[in-house]
Amino acid sequence: MEDQTGNVSEEEISRLKERLNEDAESSGYHLNPDDEMTRDLVRGLIVNQKRHGYPGCPCRLSADDKQEDLDIICPCDYRDPDLGDYGMCYCALYVTGEILEGTKEVRPIPERRPSRDERAQNLKAPISSEASESVDSSRAGGAASTGETALSKPVWRCRVCGYLCGRDEPPEVCPICKAKKERFERFM
Repeated sequence: MEDQTGNVSEEEISRLKERLNEDAESSGYHLNPDDEMTRDLVRGLIVNQKRHGYPGCPCRLSADDKQEDLDIICPCDYRDPDLGDYGMCYCALYVTGEILEGTKEVRPIPERRPSRDERAQNLKAPISSEASESVDSSRAGGAASTGETALSKPVWRCRVCGYLCGRDEPPEVCPICKAKKERFERFM
């Protein structure tokens, strides 16, 4: 059987680390200043990319199913809430300025990812049933009676950072957090 993890070279790690650092800095975050730990996490992302075809969080168990693991593709859906509450993401790859400067205490970060059963239930449920009903009501002429405005374009939400945009299709890359198109969900 072929080794799907391959040998990850130091050059591959350096290239991805540099790109992640640029993305983090442009988003107002930082990579963890512990270079050895950060390089290990970046190595894990590369291994997961080779193994599963996507850079799943190296600190979480992958289902080896991209659709099921969309929420843990780095940057994961939980990064920004973790940074807001704890100053670092679950695996500590990303940190805030407070953590970088040592003005915020480093604390353990609880797992936000729902259990596999809970995620399965969420996949079966409509993404935004209230929003869909609202839009459907508007299209059926309900807008005049409810005061709601019909939208000419669907609204897409980045599941990573919450960025919203109104257009026919989600953008290829989130302009805020650089998450790919597949990380968007129809919001309205």
